[in-house]
Amino acid sequence: MKIGFDNKKYVKIQSKKIRERFKLFDKLYLEIGGKLFDDSHAARILPGFLKDSKINMFLELKDELEIIFCINAQDIEKRKTRGEYGITYDNEILRLIHLSIKMGFSVNSVVITLYNNQASVDKFIKKLNRNGIKTYIHTFTKGYPTDVDMIVSDLGYGANPYVETTKPLILVNAPGPGSGKLATCLSQIYHENKRGVNAGYAKFETFPVWNLPLKHPVNLAYEAATADLKDVNMIDSFHLEKYGETAINYNRDIEMFPVLKSILSKVSKKDLYFSPTDMGVNMVGFCITDEKVVEEACKKEIVRRYYDEMNHYKMGLCDEDTFKKIKLLMNELHISEDYLDVIKPALLKKEKDHVPVISIKVGKKILTGKQTDLLTPASSVILNAIKYLSKIPDDINLLSPNILEPMLKLKHDLGNESRLTLPEVLTALSICSVTNPIVEKALLKLTSLNGTDAHATYIVEDGDKSTLKELKINLTCESEFISFEDF
Repeated sequence: MKIGFDNKKYVKIQSKKIRERFKLFDKLYLEIGGKLFDDSHAARILPGFLKDSKINMFLELKDELEIIFCINAQDIEKRKTRGEYGITYDNEILRLIHLSIKMGFSVNSVVITLYNNQASVDKFIKKLNRNGIKTYIHTFTKGYPTDVDMIVSDLGYGANPYVETTKPLILVNAPGPGSGKLATCLSQIYHENKRGVNAGYAKFETFPVWNLPLKHPVNLAYEAATADLKDVNMIDSFHLEKYGETAINYNRDIEMFPVLKSILSKVSKKDLYFSPTDMGVNMVGFCITDEKVVEEACKKEIVRRYYDEMNHYKMGLCDEDTFKKIKLLMNELHISEDYLDVIKPALLKKEKDHVPVISIKVGKKILTGKQTDLLTPASSVILNAIKYLSKIPDDINLLSPNILEPMLKLKHDLGNESRLTLPEVLTALSICSVTNPIVEKALLKLTSLNGTDAHATYIVEDGDKSTLKELKINLTCESEFISFEDF
């Protein structure tokens, strides 16, 4: 993989900026924009960015910090799901807590925002409490967002319970956007200042990148990633007016800044920030080392987002405005739906054989796998890929009939479709590898598929899809179901 981003430089200068902001206050509430763990979007569009860069740069500060996680009660009630993992926001919170504790960080609590006596939320709170995780409930803030005097009063932020914190740096994170991180930070700062603590706020930003052009592919890729939220990148007019410097931010932060500035000024009794950009700590733009590599990565990501949202539309999960917005971004960059070079081969193979197909790019070679009487397309393409990487001839079968026959019989007896899915194939390969060194050699090549592109001529079923993602394959799918049962 060609590198276009200097991760070591990023960690160094981003950490330095955070420390500088840290020193301005007795206690800093640092809102984490985007993902604290597993920032795969950044890793895809900035080749060289390590997806756990954010959390790793806090390791040397872990004795001085604690983490608060926020989740919107409405997202629990609606069972909102993280697309890349296929798990609900409440389960994502549990995953994040587990990862944090495993790395040695102190998890303070979970704040449930916009609580309104939802039964499903009460059940989740019980689950957290019974597992030793403190919870706090925040309801809608009176006067928000226009009545600053009401907001910054005992009837506004003062009505929220104070989250007891003991460390000087508080990271505030969430499973996704709209979880109430900012409101939680401001509520805490209100309570801290009433207690005589000089508490402040800052935002750990990644995207959009303030010192890249408005239409830079990195910033357009952010718009594509947040198309469902209707986010739009804009020039920060407050920053331009104050400093005479062009900076890029997004509509929600810019629109809310006058209110936020008034709230922060009233809470802390001084003006700390003069623009939305001032609030952020974001050094990404200084660490791009190869513009062409990054531009290409961003174009590919935008196309992937387009296919994702087309699939979501077909499944009734978004409206057509979402994928149409991404199409407009593609038009700005002069790229089409078949920009990824795995797309046309898959469609041509399907047209020729009249069966569902998945193609994958391995090095400079594009391989295909089709649906057979025994295998799903995902199973076929992965078998073909690891055989190619292992230089195993096509006429050699990796899977023994002695393994396949009882598996297929069991599926048939249970009333399931008699094709082996990718998880089943990998399990069978693992069993065969114990006695077959050729299979063992092939299985070792699975990690070589990390970061490869693949395209399916249909909406891939959950089991195969999640396994392809676990293999870190960048999958796109045509918006077609194989059968009515899939629909």
